[in-house]
Amino acid sequence: MSGPVTMALGPFMFKSHGFSYTDVSRKLDTTWAELETVGGLNALQWTGPRSETITINGVLFPAEWGGAGTLEGVRLAAKNGFPLIFVSLGGKVFGNHAIQTVDEDRTVHDRHGAPRRNAYSIGLKRMGSGFSLRSLLGGM
Repeated sequence: MSGPVTMALGPFMFKSHGFSYTDVSRKLDTTWAELETVGGLNALQWTGPRSETITINGVLFPAEWGGAGTLEGVRLAAKNGFPLIFVSLGGKVFGNHAIQTVDEDRTVHDRHGAPRRNAYSIGLKRMGSGFSLRSLLGGM
């Protein structure tokens, strides 16, 4: 049983049940160069955005709702360096993102050693215009 899709990271669909999330945060980092001036405060010159990161946190209950296989797919995409497009429920496209981190906290194990609760965090960094695995492979 799964619920409606609320957002997607490439082929990985976040749903209300199964591969779900609890919160999403975004951080934009811009840079300002400090220019020394005589007789006053230093001037600042904006040099542009440096990076944009997104963190997705969630808790899976694999025995009840599933989702462990999808999280393993995200981990595999990260290991192989595949950039993925990030899209929200309303169709807002956030662009291509590189998976920077996949953290898990598996607890409450059953008698076979499988976790019944798996809290996770996925760290994404938005890709700028430049080289990516896809561009190096000729746009495959």
